Amino acid sequence: MSGPPVGVFGVGEIEAARVLFARPAAFVMGAVAMDGLPAPTLPEVAFAGRSNVGKSSLINALLSRHRLARASTEPGRTREINFYLLDERLRLVDLPGYGFAKVSRVAARRFQDLGRAYLRGRPNLKRVYLLIDARHGLKAPDAEALDALDRAAVSYQIVLTKADKLKPAEAEAMVQATLVAISRRPAAFPRVIATSAEKGGGMAQLRAEIAAAAFA
Repeated sequence: MSGPPVGVFGVGEIEAARVLFARPAAFVMGAVAMDGLPAPTLPEVAFAGRSNVGKSSLINALLSRHRLARASTEPGRTREINFYLLDERLRLVDLPGYGFAKVSRVAARRFQDLGRAYLRGRPNLKRVYLLIDARHGLKAPDAEALDALDRAAVSYQIVLTKADKLKPAEAEAMVQATLVAISRRPAAFPRVIATSAEKGGGMAQLRAEIAAAAFA
């Protein structure tokens, strides 16, 4: 396979990431407490974001699977930390969404606190990918999440979802605006990726980013 590089990655890195994400992947488990997590023996990358931002859809698109991660139109469905194993080498972790959820405040706080505990206490966590709806940009609940990640000193990278709903110039403007918004945040990775789980946009770059972070 040949072609031009994507962003900062060369053709070889893009191809290696494509091959990695084409390898077997499987759902491992959903954890409802920190003492139920799998042993931290493999590198992990985690996906966080507001409820219904498209975390499950993005994971499916990355892995070229349709139903591996269960997507829902009902906000707040992910109430566990869900682990997916890729090629027996890397775990992808779907964290509970924050913001609006169709559950009680007590229940929402419980599974959102579980996600925060994971971020603070997981030694094999290589990077968090914070998903933001490209149509709306960073909102107040996202700022709270950014603050929490900065306090935990967890490296995180912004991924804009549903970028196909915007015109290309609008999507690029949102990328640039997001870069400016995070420019002074100490734990923020200085690249923002616009993606579309539906159309596949940005997936090659995101796969390469994940591979670089996980195996550096």
